[in-house]
Amino acid sequence: MTVNIQYLHMPTSEAMNELLTHKLEKISAKYDWILSTDVYFKLGNDSSGKNKVCEMKMEVPGPRIFASSTEDNFEKAAAATLKDLERQLKKRKAVYSKR
Repeated sequence: MTVNIQYLHMPTSEAMNELLTHKLEKISAKYDWILSTDVYFKLGNDSSGKNKVCEMKMEVPGPRIFASSTEDNFEKAAAATLKDLERQLKKRKAVYSKR
């Protein structure tokens, strides 16, 4: 699986890259049919403080899987997005295992 991490209009973070890559590798070990993952970190326009946005798009057989979350820091946003993706992957695996 290839991982592409992009920071839009902000500096990159090597620590965040390593953390995210490690977590995605764990998910990829469970679901070996994941082809690639694109991750986007950006700042939103929310004035309440929850303006850190993490979006992930996974290339898998069939339709792409997409999740996005907005939190007060990027670590929480990434964790929430990964949780959503894993839930979608479980559903997809259940559908394909019935066939």
